[in-house]
Amino acid sequence: MNRIVRSALLLKNAPGNIFRTTRFITPTHFRSLTPSSLQRQQQQLSTRMSGFDFSTCDPEQVRLMSEMCILVDENDRAIGAESKKNCHLMTKINEGLLHRAFSVFIFNSEGKLLLQQRADEKITFPGYWTNTCCSHPLAVEDEVEEVNQMGARRAAQRKLDHELGIKAAQIPLEKLEFLTKIHYLAPSDGIWGEHEVDYIFIAQVNVDTDPSPNEVKSLKYVTKVELQEMFRTASETGIQMTPWFRLIAENFLYKWWDNLDSLAACAEPNVIHRM
Repeated sequence: MNRIVRSALLLKNAPGNIFRTTRFITPTHFRSLTPSSLQRQQQQLSTRMSGFDFSTCDPEQVRLMSEMCILVDENDRAIGAESKKNCHLMTKINEGLLHRAFSVFIFNSEGKLLLQQRADEKITFPGYWTNTCCSHPLAVEDEVEEVNQMGARRAAQRKLDHELGIKAAQIPLEKLEFLTKIHYLAPSDGIWGEHEVDYIFIAQVNVDTDPSPNEVKSLKYVTKVELQEMFRTASETGIQMTPWFRLIAENFLYKWWDNLDSLAACAEPNVIHRM
């Protein structure tokens, strides 16, 4: 069964399962998610997650598994919230859980793309090469705002600092140019996987980096030709590339790369590409 058919079947069967397992959210609920209440929820979730053996995992990565992601339907309408852990368990993905995410691509003034290699401590796709930064808006008031993709922009700014040490002053929200959304499903190792509606942002700006060692193993800038060679020789060299990065590269990235000075002409803000 190919990915598209599988995704379609998951989505077709999703609502009943989602309605049974999802915590539905109202604007009042979002306002109630203060830092202290979110911390309490994370502590409660950490206890609930004790059924999975995290004893060999990095403690910080385990803590992050209790963050609350935004559940969406196939049209990216927010329908609830669930822990990062549950959103990435294949057993839950097979029940239809779909969450909101973002991917950032930062190019420098020379037109080179900043790549990161995910830390070996990461629970999903450890050691894989990927785009500059990819993560999730959280189910908190500042990051659920949908006007002008503001929630996803704030989340991207937060994670660029958390993972790569890129300060917000270097990436103002308006510098993140929104291109489109990608809906994809990708298993990781049989236990973990991804099922996301992914917001794509591009920024061309020179940045200073100070990566967190349990988030990022290494960083490098590449030209378009160098990236194409990485993909072409990956099986021979043993380099692993994240599935969302490969999908975006194969279908969209090189066109965007050729049009960094006129990205608005490439933008499809009202389209969700089903991959």
